[in-house]
Amino acid sequence: MRKTDIGALEQTVGYTFKNKELLREALTHSSYAHELKNKRIEAECNERLEFLGDSVLSIVVSEYLFKKYSDLPEGDLTHIRAALVQSAALASYARGIGLGQYLYLGNGEEKNRDQQSILEDAFEALLAAIYLDAGERGLDVVRGFLLPIIKKAMEENARAILHADAKTELQQLTQVSDGATPMYVITGESGPDHAKVFEVEVRLNSNVIGHGKGRSKREAEQNAAREALRLFGV
Repeated sequence: MRKTDIGALEQTVGYTFKNKELLREALTHSSYAHELKNKRIEAECNERLEFLGDSVLSIVVSEYLFKKYSDLPEGDLTHIRAALVQSAALASYARGIGLGQYLYLGNGEEKNRDQQSILEDAFEALLAAIYLDAGERGLDVVRGFLLPIIKKAMEENARAILHADAKTELQQLTQVSDGATPMYVITGESGPDHAKVFEVEVRLNSNVIGHGKGRSKREAEQNAAREALRLFGV
């Protein structure tokens, strides 16, 4: 296996692996694993770890947002989480720790060391490797590494990520461009009383500019406003 200074990566991450092979697996792209297998050398790529890392990432970020924004409904929390864990965001986190330079890539993929999908997958695999290697402390160790990155991303991209109050943003946009105020109309309700789903239209000058569904009227209105913002190119 190609030599790489994983000790420097451990220092950057702030965690020293007991099982170094687990870290190497997290850094091994499928192209490199295939090359080794063609030489009859056993090697595991990081795809299985990526699968687990996706869930580890989701629980840590979801828990953080759930506690930080105790007044936001599920739809808004989902929107913020999606912004924080999208492919481009994960690749940027990977670049922030220089993850690309530590990856084991096949000869044909060397030129793609900074490719978004490769970095995204490796970052998720790294989270899974930390989680598994730390045992009972797994989630705590992942939190210690991941949350400072998430908090920094939110500080640097607050307006884009905290797009939660879409109604206010839409109102400000329409008043500036059109001088009109959006109107929200409930167009349907379904489901039992304890699990109702509301459907809402947002209208501007009698024209429907967005639709939304939600488990509360507020959530449905926010989702309708988001669709309208997309119509305006926001």
